[in-house]
Amino acid sequence: MLPLRITDDPGDRGSASLEFLAAGLILLVPLVYLILALGAVQNAALGTEATARFVARTLASGAEVGPDLVRDSVAAAYDLDPDALDVHISCIPATDDCPAAGTTVVVTVSDAVALPLVPEIFGLSEAASIPVDATGTYRVERLAEG
Repeated sequence: MLPLRITDDPGDRGSASLEFLAAGLILLVPLVYLILALGAVQNAALGTEATARFVARTLASGAEVGPDLVRDSVAAAYDLDPDALDVHISCIPATDDCPAAGTTVVVTVSDAVALPLVPEIFGLSEAASIPVDATGTYRVERLAEG
């Protein structure tokens, strides 16, 4: 029979898989949460940007469709709450007739993204939310004026 080596301790047998699982969970759970959080923020960023762009384009083109309907449909496509979006519309240069021919319509859309798995108790979801905003600009052509 061969003598045991110093490193062949019978108490350590089988613990490598347990250490791998423990270390894997410690590293994997935060990584999955980070992926979920970044996905939610990216979705909101894309949604606010598309909403700002399409509302500005609608206002500048003089379309019969109202900006609220455009905001609602684009926000619904990105699974955002249209009522939670803060939409600010302005014209450069500022005129009484906004939008007027020759001006640039500037639409800013703001939203707050609640982090996933944060409970709404005691207002934690609002405190742990990430603000996202986007700006869309579109020049009003002279032919668009009605």
